[in-house]
Amino acid sequence: MLDQIDEPLAAVIADGAYDQDRVYDDVAEHSPEAVVIVPPRATAVLGPSAETDPTQRDRHIQVIAERGRMGWQRTSGYNARAGVEGTMSRYKRIVGDTLRSHGRPSQDVEPRIAVDVLNRMFDLGRPESVLTA
Repeated sequence: MLDQIDEPLAAVIADGAYDQDRVYDDVAEHSPEAVVIVPPRATAVLGPSAETDPTQRDRHIQVIAERGRMGWQRTSGYNARAGVEGTMSRYKRIVGDTLRSHGRPSQDVEPRIAVDVLNRMFDLGRPESVLTA
């Protein structure tokens, strides 16, 4: 999938199913500076070079050992994944999970229009909160 993205990535946030060396390697090859935020499996162990040259995964395992899984989620930015999942859920419930257009040019434009419409809807219904105390 990464070969479809021309720009460098800042971060990749995924669930535990992506806790694989290949994922870290592919992201590093595509975007060497990218941060990979994937929760290691509960049975994960540090790699052989963790003491001298820890990988991103090794650092995740170390932070989980020090602060617990919830602490790791807060400090790593993993919680942002929930916001993305909520946004995609809203998109699919309101717009649907398939494209209606048959031609490629129209398929490229259709999601952009849908996102613009959703953003306008959310702007109309989003409350403006003001701190008073």
